[in-house]
Amino acid sequence: MTDVAEAARVSLATVDRVLNRRKGVKARTVELVLRTALDLGYLSEAEYGRLSHPRPPNVVFLLPMGGNPYLRLLGDKVRTFAQSKSREEAQVRCFFIESFDAGALAGAIRHHAGWADGIVFMAIDHPLVREAVEEVSAAGKRIVTIVSDLQHSLRDAYVGLDNQAAGRTAGYLLGRFCRAQKGSVALVAGSRNYRAHAEREMGFLGLFEELYPDLQVIGMREGHDDRDENYRHALSLLEQNSDLVGIYNVGGSSDGIGRALQEKGRSGEVIFIGHGLTADTRRLLIAGTMDVVINSDPDMLLGTTLRVFRDLQRGDILNPAVLSPVKMDIIFRENIPPVQSVAGGAATRRGRHPF
Repeated sequence: MTDVAEAARVSLATVDRVLNRRKGVKARTVELVLRTALDLGYLSEAEYGRLSHPRPPNVVFLLPMGGNPYLRLLGDKVRTFAQSKSREEAQVRCFFIESFDAGALAGAIRHHAGWADGIVFMAIDHPLVREAVEEVSAAGKRIVTIVSDLQHSLRDAYVGLDNQAAGRTAGYLLGRFCRAQKGSVALVAGSRNYRAHAEREMGFLGLFEELYPDLQVIGMREGHDDRDENYRHALSLLEQNSDLVGIYNVGGSSDGIGRALQEKGRSGEVIFIGHGLTADTRRLLIAGTMDVVINSDPDMLLGTTLRVFRDLQRGDILNPAVLSPVKMDIIFRENIPPVQSVAGGAATRRGRHPF
């Protein structure tokens, strides 16, 4: 390395940065160092070819802190991938930040833009967040939103469900499953600050107005993806509405709602639909307390997100197929996939992601 530095007339530190594909070296200096190392025999032709390609991007995932089991599962998979990656794959870090706090998310976006080439986050659709996105995008950072999108922002891509279609699907299934022609139906969400939750509610309400006008929707309650809040909301709904025939959990932490249904002896009687196949929703499906789980495979979500960054890093035009909504899985008790595909880190080991 000292010989390469002397021949290329650069510092030893610069040679080290180039050979280890670190940031902060101009493209022409990178080419000079690599060509010199090749001429001196320090690099083989294969190594030269590998190092001449753009380095893998540094990618930060920012996920909401809290009790949402699906987001914790996604975070576990991101961290497992970060620990098992090869040097030719994206360098990934994952951080959990305060849930439902637009200021905390905006601050984290700005803070991590120093290391990251790309930032992935579940968006809170708020002026503070949109301003931070515009700021770091102007500095050349790539932005991908997952699960919940931003409106009118400079993000490069959104990876997740078509949330309005998810809400309509939940409404269709709940209405079809209800034996009663009349009754009340309740919605529980994390927060409308997440555009995903607002869009699911919009889709659900639109479908119900079209197909089930005799079933009364009694409004949305926000449980902030907290199982205890969801439990209290569900108890209140059951106690105040004797004609309750269905609950749609727009967000996460369905176990709180399931516990209330079981305690009140309404398990299997009130139709219960929610999101995210995790250990808690799996148990509720098997017990018959939950009827349907609408799921987006976290491995597919992670793989698609990293594939987007790979294409952006190479300067490729993003494939329309990649930018289309993530496939929506409809899970019932009778078609629950094996445990290892929805929990634990085995499915996130190197080689399993399609990118």
